[in-house]
Amino acid sequence: MPKMIFVNLPVRDLAASTTLYLALGGTLNPQFSGEQSSSIMFSDAIGVMLLTHAHYGVFTKRPIGDARRDSQVLLALSVDSRDAVDATLARAVAAGGRADPNPAQDHGFMFSRSVEDPDGYVWEIMWMDPAAIAGTPETA
Repeated sequence: MPKMIFVNLPVRDLAASTTLYLALGGTLNPQFSGEQSSSIMFSDAIGVMLLTHAHYGVFTKRPIGDARRDSQVLLALSVDSRDAVDATLARAVAAGGRADPNPAQDHGFMFSRSVEDPDGYVWEIMWMDPAAIAGTPETA
């Protein structure tokens, strides 16, 4: 079985958050979704679990922080092209996200913008030139 990652996020409004994460390009996995959680899959190995505050509290006794006030994590989601960065961001904003809480970054080989979800979690939507990832044939 390949390694997988699940980002677990406490959310105030499960329906609103689910709508935004679907707009970011995820798909709902109904097997692990219900009244208290939504399982949003971005690939076979990357998932985001959106959990109501009450359900999140089952897994930890620590208080839930306020992502609108404090930076808690840096999250990035890759897309297939520079244009897809803007298109993904536009869909997320139409679904209730706030565009560009952090400045866009353009390094030529890498381009990113960010969107804030209803709970304050900021996702960087990023594209990187595949040649920059793989290196050139002479250096790969």
